[in-house]
Amino acid sequence: MTGAWNAGRIGALLGLLAAGVVVGVAGWLVVDLWFPGGLALALLALFGLFLGGRIALGTGIGVGAATGGWFLSYVILGVPRPEGDFLLGSSGISMYVYLLGGVVLAVMCATMSLPEDRPLSAARNAK
Repeated sequence: MTGAWNAGRIGALLGLLAAGVVVGVAGWLVVDLWFPGGLALALLALFGLFLGGRIALGTGIGVGAATGGWFLSYVILGVPRPEGDFLLGSSGISMYVYLLGGVVLAVMCATMSLPEDRPLSAARNAK
């Protein structure tokens, strides 16, 4: 493959997807375990993952891969099983705050401009 989609970039995207799954499962576990500190810890981990994906790939696609893995784990853990119970249940509004906070962080990181993305200043240098 040539161009922007080389093997290293695809590997990084798959790594971010896997990291999103791991952070999503860990976040699901700690949100209710140590409320409100667990919620803050889970959101901080998401922010680090999303920002790291943005910086590593230089575009929002890195955030998208990490968000996809995180949301995939969230859905898999939250969907009821055929027996009627959940794999991991939530016991309050903290899971909704975790979901909404994660989405807000993903959008923030995907749309932010990094220092190398900013245009040069039109102001002249002082002499």
